Amino acid sequence: MAETKALMRALAGETQAVPPIWMMRQAGRYLPEYRATREKAGDFLSLCYNPELAAEVTLQPIRRYGFDAAILFADILLVPDALGADLWFVTGEGPRLSTITSEADFGKLKGAEDIHDHLAPVYETVRILSRELPKEVALIGFAGAPWTVATYMIAGRGTPDQGPAHALKAEDRALFEALIGRLTEATITYLSAQIEAGAETVKLFDSWAGSLKGQDFEDFCVAPAKTIIAALKAKHPGVPVIAFPREAGEKYIGFAKATGADCVALDNSVSPEWAAEHVQADGCVQGNLASSHMVTGGEDLVRETRRIVEAFSGGPHIFNLGHGITPDADPANVQLMIDTVRGG
Repeated sequence: MAETKALMRALAGETQAVPPIWMMRQAGRYLPEYRATREKAGDFLSLCYNPELAAEVTLQPIRRYGFDAAILFADILLVPDALGADLWFVTGEGPRLSTITSEADFGKLKGAEDIHDHLAPVYETVRILSRELPKEVALIGFAGAPWTVATYMIAGRGTPDQGPAHALKAEDRALFEALIGRLTEATITYLSAQIEAGAETVKLFDSWAGSLKGQDFEDFCVAPAKTIIAALKAKHPGVPVIAFPREAGEKYIGFAKATGADCVALDNSVSPEWAAEHVQADGCVQGNLASSHMVTGGEDLVRETRRIVEAFSGGPHIFNLGHGITPDADPANVQLMIDTVRGG
């Protein structure tokens, strides 16, 4: 019944009078019901690996808002965790990992096919959601793209400029390429298992794609995405893939054709008018309201939402934010956004 779902129709290239809508990080700390469930879980990783609770927080924004899609509640760093890196979260600061900076470090990682036991709870979450979601709501699986995940594995944490990853890329190209290769294989394995468990489409988040310049963008953003998408298409024909090379700028142009992605998600550093001309010309686009509007609300939110809907009205479009909603967002502003998109 996928073709009856608004999101799947957009991914198939259909232009709709009202675009389907969902929101990155729609299950998150801005919602009181999420905060209550996370407290029940004990900590963030325990929530990710508890299928019943992870499914519950995935369903919460669907119940509250009636989004057209639910995205699996998980984290992009579960893949390095499954590969054998140490992963923990520091309250108020974010993730920490054991680092991969030498051949010896890399040698301790598991093979891409050895991640399933560790990630079995995530697949169970997908199975629960495929049963419990309303029939009109599409289920999105996801993973981090190899470059973005590698930046965390090399630095051991998030960094403002991905400097440690760029340094390793320059100093030990062979090691860096081996890590990208292992992550590419693991991402294919992981997303394929999500599809087998019931995900109807998957999204590849390359949150730090914008820091790759010149040929590095082609080698470490475009090429891994192309490999991952081709492998998934070979194994799961007809399952669409959304790609998000955040802050790619001019390199958004032609990204769908270069990688095989069915939809390109856009951050809010590009205008919807520019993106409609240069990116939507190749197919479905997703985006791209600034997440700050979920904090400030008001007429600016309404005006910018209408502008985006109008700009992308000539082709297939999924309405979304340009990045994830922030913990300080007002839930009422989310409802205002949805009402505006849907003509309320």
